Amino acid sequence: MAATLLTTHRVEKPWGRRDLAPLFDDQPADQPAVGEIWYDDPAGKSRELLIKYLFTSERLSVQVHPDDAAAHARGFPRGKDEAWIILSAESDSTIALGLKEPMEADAVRAAALDGSIETMLHWKPVVAGEVIYSPAGTIHAIGKGLRVVEIQQNLDLTYRFYDYGSARELHLDDAMAVSDFGPFVGNPPPRDIVPGRTVLAEQQKFVLERWTMAGSFMVGTGSATIWVLPVAGSAAVDGRAVELGDALIIEGAAAIDIGPGSTLYVAYPGTRPLEGLVGSESRSTASSR
Repeated sequence: MAATLLTTHRVEKPWGRRDLAPLFDDQPADQPAVGEIWYDDPAGKSRELLIKYLFTSERLSVQVHPDDAAAHARGFPRGKDEAWIILSAESDSTIALGLKEPMEADAVRAAALDGSIETMLHWKPVVAGEVIYSPAGTIHAIGKGLRVVEIQQNLDLTYRFYDYGSARELHLDDAMAVSDFGPFVGNPPPRDIVPGRTVLAEQQKFVLERWTMAGSFMVGTGSATIWVLPVAGSAAVDGRAVELGDALIIEGAAAIDIGPGSTLYVAYPGTRPLEGLVGSESRSTASSR
């Protein structure tokens, strides 16, 4: 089959949560909190993209990731751009993105050492449905009270500037070497290719789309690998139901059925949206909401 359902594993974190529904079963009260749920290829194949869910009960560390060039210099296959899809947020949930204003490197280092870097970040309020693309080199921190889908280049490498006085290892020299010491430039506004197919990120390391059209379609170009994540409603691929909390990859072409009122996120490597990714509808009438 062209579609492969990815397996998951839970990652326990002190900043995680136990209330994971409705996408996953809640974590039992007598077990450690879950901070991340990772998706893995059941065949063990290393992919260009990695998908995970984040569940936060407190702020994560102030951190940064290397770009492709910096990662290659260290012997890694790629850097780490990432995008966050906010599934739920508390009224005071925030994400830190970049610095409030440009700073000299020495001042950033001093702020990381004395902890004042926390106040120099731009803490942006976030709400459910928001999508943020964070290029490598962006100093950032995920805030508390969030359920987030993270789509990223497949590199498990984080350099921590500051972790609020915890005993976890910091990587100040490495972080300084790969960071942009200025404000986050922001993301272009979403754009619709057709009603119900919205491009949320492009001209970066991967493309991210949101699909809300209903009906039956052929998906795939014969060459690209795409990741599909349903977060609301119902869907089926090649006749197999795809549940909330599932993620799958499509290689080649597959038939996809999307129920009314559904939301799917679709990601694939590259800089531009793929022409012909979604073929003409085979039955029923497409609609958007």
